[in-house]
Amino acid sequence: MDVTIYHNPDCGTSRNTLEMIRNAGIQPTVIEYVKAPPSRDQLVRMIADAGLTVREAIREKGTPYAELGLDDPKLTDDQLLDAMLENPILINRPFVITPIGTRLSRPSELVLDILPATHKGAFTKEDGEQVLDAEGRRIV
Repeated sequence: MDVTIYHNPDCGTSRNTLEMIRNAGIQPTVIEYVKAPPSRDQLVRMIADAGLTVREAIREKGTPYAELGLDDPKLTDDQLLDAMLENPILINRPFVITPIGTRLSRPSELVLDILPATHKGAFTKEDGEQVLDAEGRRIV
């Protein structure tokens, strides 16, 4: 299965998502989007395919969001996209693209909705939360 993750290795949610993909037996294409941001068209497509608004795809925490005044409701989607492309850390993460769909995997287990049920046993997040049982089934 062709899977792409827009990843930030400094982010626990992104690391957990990447490991869940690998636990499904998939070696994804990993794009460190802060170093290699998507094109404007790619970003617009990812946001739309994930069913989000541009504002919902912006990361506030740990970014220059407030300093740039991006909380101003008068800003257009184009202005927000410009800011995201100029400062890729503003792109919320991780976005995952598979043939089944596109998700902003926050929380990380949302990635399970777009992966095949091919998990290789239990999976526990970095914080100790168990997501998959010993048979690779999602724990609700």
